[in-house]
Amino acid sequence: MSEYNLDFFNWTEQQAEYLKAGKFYLLDIENLAEEIESMGRSERRELLNRLAVLLMHLLKWQYQPHLQTRSWKVTIRNQRGAILDLLEDSPSLKSVIVDKFAKAYQKARLNASDETGIPLNRFPDSCPWSVDRILEENFIPNIEAMEK
Repeated sequence: MSEYNLDFFNWTEQQAEYLKAGKFYLLDIENLAEEIESMGRSERRELLNRLAVLLMHLLKWQYQPHLQTRSWKVTIRNQRGAILDLLEDSPSLKSVIVDKFAKAYQKARLNASDETGIPLNRFPDSCPWSVDRILEENFIPNIEAMEK
């Protein structure tokens, strides 16, 4: 049985040492490739989960103005910041947002309905905001109306 299956942490340390030392012939290529692919999938999942959370809180903010809290605003800011950080570190993830935006919105819509008790059909079928809009630093739906 390989070190990969016996002690994953030790395997990662070993692979890093081999890479640094230029001992490519010792690398566990198959498992190394699998782990690199897994890292990419993990980044994509994190991005989509954060996007869904951001969209859910934007929906809650718009559809429950009487329940708006500072914690919702903090969650919106934190999720937006984390998404922007991910995009800064990996700009190619921007295409993932574009490709999966509708799916993230549907997840957000379902979760917002479950969390608020608002019937699903009260939320728009498609996202009322663009990707660029939801990523704007100070965007909060209907904030102008709330400040009057």
